[in-house]
Amino acid sequence: MRRTGILVALLVSIGLAVIFTTTHVKARGQSLGQGEGPREVVLRDDCDPTDPGWTPTGGCSLPQGDVTLAEFNALRLSTLAPSVVGHPAWFFDPSYLKVTADKKIRILNEGGRTHTFTEVANYGGGRVPGLNTSQAGVPPLTPAPECAASVNIPGGGSSEIDGLSGGNHKFQCCIHPWMRTLIKVHERE
Repeated sequence: MRRTGILVALLVSIGLAVIFTTTHVKARGQSLGQGEGPREVVLRDDCDPTDPGWTPTGGCSLPQGDVTLAEFNALRLSTLAPSVVGHPAWFFDPSYLKVTADKKIRILNEGGRTHTFTEVANYGGGRVPGLNTSQAGVPPLTPAPECAASVNIPGGGSSEIDGLSGGNHKFQCCIHPWMRTLIKVHERE
């Protein structure tokens, strides 16, 4: 009899846990809006803070990182593309985001280098001429005009944007111009 009581209590506890978990997960999903995920963009890089090569250009504020300045420069160009490719550890995450028009978007720089998150009419080069250069014989990227007034977000820093109208909005880093994202804004129905 005692074993039966323990078994019933255990089954009731498991059932309540399943109901609570299912309800909690469903409620969280509903609070984000239909088909809408996190509303943030993370600026990423993996600079090596022990490499003195970074020092003349602002250093590296990451506690740990693996990319030396030499590796960064070696992987910035590819023989497969005539234009700037950029180091794969320098990117915006996600590169595509869908939101509704009334949502704020948080921008987090989790890298160790300074980046910008600048809205541009068309993707282009940045404000650092050396990072706009391509393969020999290929003209450098033309800087996006909006990069002249871009705002820096230091490693560990953050920013926020809101008030985006419906449509596609292009953002890029005006220092590392291959770092890009497209934010698709839908008007609230």
